[in-house]
Amino acid sequence: MSDGEMEDRDIGDDDMGHGDMGDGVTFRSGFVSVLGRPNVGKSTLVNRMLGTKVSITSPSPNTTRTRVRGILEGDDYQLVLVDTPGIHKPRSALGERLNKTATSALDDVDVCLLVVDANAPIGPGDRFVAAQLPSRSIVVVNKVDRTSKSRLLGQLAQAAEQLGLEEAEYFPISARTGDGVTELVDHIVARLPSGPRYYPEGTVRDVPEAFFLGELVREQLLRVAREELPHSIACRVVEWELPYVRCEILVERESQKAIVVGRGGSVLKAVGTVARQSLPPGTYLDLIVKVERDWQRRPDMIERLGY
Repeated sequence: MSDGEMEDRDIGDDDMGHGDMGDGVTFRSGFVSVLGRPNVGKSTLVNRMLGTKVSITSPSPNTTRTRVRGILEGDDYQLVLVDTPGIHKPRSALGERLNKTATSALDDVDVCLLVVDANAPIGPGDRFVAAQLPSRSIVVVNKVDRTSKSRLLGQLAQAAEQLGLEEAEYFPISARTGDGVTELVDHIVARLPSGPRYYPEGTVRDVPEAFFLGELVREQLLRVAREELPHSIACRVVEWELPYVRCEILVERESQKAIVVGRGGSVLKAVGTVARQSLPPGTYLDLIVKVERDWQRRPDMIERLGY
């Protein structure tokens, strides 16, 4: 589904559900954008809320590069979570595109979540994101499992004072452990309007399998990458003809290619072993590393990669 289709919201047919379920029961549905600075735990939170992986995660900033939509269902609701890249000061054409992707996720959504780190002071980046959000957004203070109660209380007070969201509601949670996440989901669902089922029942994410596999490959590479290399890695599936799948791994310099391949191909072998777990048994996954110089500074390449 394209971004335009999401914004038009003309997704459901007449047989996909309505706001009125009969017997006085209202079906709720809506879109919820998850925004914040890099590394505050947005993707981890989305995965936790859904109970499955739809967004890759890593310690590296800007792991998420596109809007990733995950669908959470209940008996009387369908909640579409929109994970976004971390908003930051861009240093390349890719960084500028990621910021644009994140802020465009504010269009035509029902609820906005601003995720902040319980262990870091509210800074200019948090305030910059907050300034673009509706006053009645939900502020999610994440990583409470790594802070003390007194520090958490101070962080909540600082957020209320500095973010400028006068009607905001605050939820301290831990996306890693799940603490407080159920209460957050219940609150979001209660705020959803009456509406149709936007996706068929059972849909978990709206990205093609080939795209998701490329992201899984990149996730594994980020776990072994170092220094600036995480930003220089891009992955794309260029052939999907089961049982054969070919995935290209793009880097910007020959020295980076050596890191991605590993001694005797050890890194590629380890990455392939993990990625194959998401593929049908018997699939042959061909991982090819190519040098595409300075791709993250080239708008044409960013466009071709789908960012």
